[in-house]
Amino acid sequence: MRPFKPATEPRDLSAIDKTRANHIVDRVVALDPETAANQLAEVLENFEGRHRNLLQIFETRADEMEEAFAAHATFTREQRRLVGAYFLHEYSFEAAALFNPSIVAHPDQSGAPEGGRRFILSLRAVGEGHVSSLTFRSGSIAADGIVTVDLWARLASMPKVKSRISTPVGDEVELVFRPEEDLSERVIFPVTESQSNGIEDARFVEFKDAGERTFYATYTAYSGKAIRSELIETRDFLSFRMTPLTGAATRNKGMALFPRRIGGRYAMIARQDNENLSLVYSDDLYSWDRGVIILRPQFPWEFVQIGNCGSPIELDEGWLLLTHGVGPVRKYSIGAVLLDKADPSKVLARAREPLVRPEPSEREGYVPNVVYTCGAMRHNDQIILPYAVSDTFSNFATIEITALIDIMDG
Repeated sequence: MRPFKPATEPRDLSAIDKTRANHIVDRVVALDPETAANQLAEVLENFEGRHRNLLQIFETRADEMEEAFAAHATFTREQRRLVGAYFLHEYSFEAAALFNPSIVAHPDQSGAPEGGRRFILSLRAVGEGHVSSLTFRSGSIAADGIVTVDLWARLASMPKVKSRISTPVGDEVELVFRPEEDLSERVIFPVTESQSNGIEDARFVEFKDAGERTFYATYTAYSGKAIRSELIETRDFLSFRMTPLTGAATRNKGMALFPRRIGGRYAMIARQDNENLSLVYSDDLYSWDRGVIILRPQFPWEFVQIGNCGSPIELDEGWLLLTHGVGPVRKYSIGAVLLDKADPSKVLARAREPLVRPEPSEREGYVPNVVYTCGAMRHNDQIILPYAVSDTFSNFATIEITALIDIMDG
């Protein structure tokens, strides 16, 4: 359920037309109590099985319409709930596409298979109007690397905006879901002006610092006119804080945070020029100036541009950085690079050929000829790589670390 905002022509969904809203409220409040009760019962019969706590959703939306009730001396509870229903609509957030996954260890490892791990998968979902939101799945990895995704819930829920702080660069918001809502129900839909047309390609990483663990993700906020990188953080995937990032490095997309500080500073891989990859540092996590280019397109499958495919993964041999390359006919493939552990600006080795590329039998879809990931994870001696195929579905690959190192040239 999302707020419905009656608007004037040309259609403007960013703000509600108060005159039209008042007219709708006037019509509902003019109904006699019995008619209003019958109409509400009909709405509940039609929609109740599709949503959790539907009456509460109606009441919450009616609270947001308080100004429109002010002109009316009396109204029944049924009329008020009915008004809430008139200012809501259903939105199929995954109707167009579900893709670009990233994966991290689940903060709750109870029930993990012996020798295995539980994980959380984030995905980019696209619905009507090409609006992107953030959704989740859970699953487990067995000791031998076999991946199982849990069954997901039929329902979907949006979080409560617990707080909103306006800053010179945009809104900082805190979002909270109810504990009884399954992880796969939780949808983070755009809640600020900078995100109004999409929260795109979240790259989650488990960040460890001074014995504390926080899950961060950089994502692309799209307003419909401009893009920029922002940060989301959580410890439990129930409450989230979304914060704008500042600095020259954040004016593009595709930033990915290292899982720990390097030399006492936060570090990211970023693409600042739509072509190359750079290493950038920050002292406070939220301000990122331009860094130094460390990777340029080198092989035919990446001649158009390269970008990162999630946060670097720490290995004994160095930092494993998964990359994407764009080749002829805008064909996206996934590659790999090894960076020095102490100084990630030094490239130790690089795969000449992609690890994963679009197969002819699976190249059709919402965006054809694309394989893409927003982050993998290490499990024992393997890399668990979730990736999207033509922005239509997601799959998993498991890669032996020794074999991966062997195919990279120094």
